Parts: sequence; C-alpha cells; structure tokens
Amino acid sequence: MKEISSKQIDSLVEVGLQDQIFLPATNEYAARIDSYFSNCAKLKPACILMPQTTADVATAIKALVNAGQKFAIRSGGSNFWPSNNINGGVTIDLGHMNAISYDRETETVMIGAGVLAGQIYERLAGYGRAVGAAREASVGIAGLALTGGITLFTARYGFACDQVVSYEVVLADGRIVTADATGEQADLFRALKGGGNNFGIVTHFTMRAFPCSTIWGGGAMLPKEIFPEAAGAIVDFTKRVPGDPDTNLVCMLCKLTPEPVTIVAALYANMAGVEKPPILDKWLAFPEMWKSYKKDSILGLLDTTEQARNYYSNWFTLCFKNDASIIMKAAELHDALVEELENHIQDGDFKTQCVFQPLPRSFIQRSIEAGGNVMGLEQHDSDGIIWGLHVMVRTPELETWAFPRLRRAYEGVREFAKSIDGLLSWTTANYAHPTQEVFQSYGKENVKRIREVALKYDPDGVFQHLCPGGFKISSVQN
Repeated sequence: MKEISSKQIDSLVEVGLQDQIFLPATNEYAARIDSYFSNCAKLKPACILMPQTTADVATAIKALVNAGQKFAIRSGGSNFWPSNNINGGVTIDLGHMNAISYDRETETVMIGAGVLAGQIYERLAGYGRAVGAAREASVGIAGLALTGGITLFTARYGFACDQVVSYEVVLADGRIVTADATGEQADLFRALKGGGNNFGIVTHFTMRAFPCSTIWGGGAMLPKEIFPEAAGAIVDFTKRVPGDPDTNLVCMLCKLTPEPVTIVAALYANMAGVEKPPILDKWLAFPEMWKSYKKDSILGLLDTTEQARNYYSNWFTLCFKNDASIIMKAAELHDALVEELENHIQDGDFKTQCVFQPLPRSFIQRSIEAGGNVMGLEQHDSDGIIWGLHVMVRTPELETWAFPRLRRAYEGVREFAKSIDGLLSWTTANYAHPTQEVFQSYGKENVKRIREVALKYDPDGVFQHLCPGGFKISSVQN
C-alpha cells in the first residue's frame, strides 16, 4: 500500500487495520463509491475502512474517537442522500460483515450489518423461511431496520424494527454489547427500534424468521387515465388490510422513460401464495399495459422492484389520512411537477415517483404486539397513507434546479392535507429528506427516551458530532 499521511488513515494504521483500508487511488475504493445507489451519496472519504469483524469495528471506533476524526457508517448504500458516506473523513463500510445464520430451534436469523435484502431471501429460501427485510434486493438491513422499515410482512408482523430480537452494538468507547428486550441494555434495545445511528454501530441483527416459500405477486403498469378510480381503490385497499394481512399494494404515479408519458405502476404481493386475492379485485380489473404477477419466490418478485441507479435523487415524504381527495391533490401536483421537468430537461432523461403506501391502524397494532418501538405511530387513531415524492435527474446542476420545485409540490400536498384536517404527524426516516423533522414527529415521550439513551451510552456525543450522517437527536430542540 502507498505512503499514508492523512491523520484519519494514520490513526487506523497505528492500531493494525491497514489491510482493511482502501485509498482513493485504488480500484476497490472506486468500486465501493460507484456502488452507492444515488450519485448524491458518492462522496470522497479520505479512505474506506472495510472491517472483517465486530472487534475490528471496535478497534476502529476507539482509534477514530481518540484522534477526533469524523466518520460515516455504510450498510447497503441505498439511501438517496449521503447519510452513509462522508467527504474527507473515514467511511466505515460494513460490506464484509455479511454473515447470515439461521437457527432452527429459535426460528431466528443472525444477520451481519452489511447484508443486503436479496442475500437474506436467497439464503433463507432453502429453509422455507423469510424475515422482514426490504422490498428491493440491493437495500441493506441496517438502514432499513434502524429507521423503521416497511416490508412485505408489515401487515402481519409489524415493521422491520419490530422483528429484531437483539442487536450487537459497538459503543463509542469501543465496548461491544448485546441489547435485547430483557437484558441490561433493554433501554438501548427499544431506542434502536427506530432511533437510527444515535447510539453506536450495530454490527449484527438477530431477527425473527417465519415460514414463507412460494408467494404470488409482481408488477403492473396501468394507463394514467385510471387514476381517479385508482385513488378510491387505494382507500378501499387500506381499509381492508386487517382482513387480509398477507396482501401488499404499493401504487405510484411515475414518469420513468425518456418519452413524455406518466403511468400508474402498481406492486401486488400475497405472501401466503394466494393467487389474485379478492382484496385486489378493483386493481386487477383495471386495463393493463404490462404485467408480471405470478406465483414466484420473493427473489423473483424483487426483479420488479429494483430501481434505476446513478441519478441525483431527492425524496420528500409525509403521512395523511386515508382520503381520496388528498391522494388526488398529490397526483395533481405531481403532474404539474412533471410538466416543469419536461419543459426544462430537453432530453427527457429524468424519473419521478409519486408513491402511495397503505398505513392502516393494524400496522401499528402489530408493532405494539411485537413489543413496541420509538416511532410514535400509536398516537394516530385513523388509517393513513405514507406518501413520497421522488425526483431523479442526471446532473448536480439539474438537482439544484429541481429541488425547490420538488419541495413546493411536497409543501402543496402538506398544506392541502392540513387544511382538511387530514395531515398525520409521523414522518418516516426511510424516505425523509434531511431537512425534514423526523424525530419531532415521534412524540415528546419518544424524543425524551431517545435523548436519554443516547446520553447514557454515548455521553461525549460521538455519534452526534463525529458521525454527522443520519437524523440526529441533538438537532431536536427541547
């Protein structure tokens, strides 16, 4: 390896981690940076550290903290903003921590923090089992489960964080602890279920496994003209989820191709393998431009959900009541945004997604039954919709141009929902823009809990100040 001079790298070499360091001039470094989903996250760290073991992570943290050096933590690298990378600091890339171990007796799976959803489903398929991981193969387990995580199993088992049995965590002082619901770190266990990276680096997750082999599902592309009826069908589906917790629906308006065409895209999935379940009757009656739904494995389904990479991306999200008028307002503002983008981007190479996902009260009940989390969803007494607006463009200049227009559309939906008493307070970290107030939406008691746990396990604020990525509890005003 070449001569090393930066303080960040020196601190790691001094503790014997030189063989795990990738420098900017190496092919390994370039490949890891290129593998981030969004161009917005392709920053330039002083080096990438790829630890092999939890002990390596502990050694690295102690060295970086002692040297006062900033760092980022990467699991799958699928976030659209650089919560998982850093300019000039050290990116701790957990990609080599990719073990998956299924325990038949306890029906649990131990998963390394660098594991991707597709790897989990592939490994567990041989046992006829699954866990509540992501709906896209390339999404890492850590970013999903530490910030909530909507999965294909949420209606039956709760969010991804609700399925975690224990966390192995490296604290800021290098201690390695195992946090579960009944041990000495029970407070840390609860705070990690939605509290993000405010407490330490999670290196392994132990999650509940459940039976799953053949499923039914896939995608469909529908003409945009059906959307007024589709808005009502979204509302109807959301109301009916408690009667069929195995069936999933995600609906979006999207502009996906260089041609100036907006379509309705839908994802259907029944995790018990029931073909064309009645809860989807309205959807399956719509005229279809394309379809892929069939009996399949989860991995086969994920061929439909993988997203385009290497764009500059921005997301905004909010939740509102299960109301067709708000859905239609979101569609109207999405159409106006697409028109602006088409008029400005002459080659048409951009993508948008205006996404609607059911958030019935039964999701919240499943979380409570699983032991609860810190996301505060129990404050809602009505069914809701998780809405997201996503714009993907090719250059940083276009990202700068598109951002205020994207934000204006988001604020338009928010203000309309608020005006008819349809706004719900929760903001999911899984889709939130970094300017949005995520922890504030969890409620005062959960904010207090997260703050107290962060202070207890990280009294010097290492994960508030030396690890700037992600939503930070220190940014929440009292």
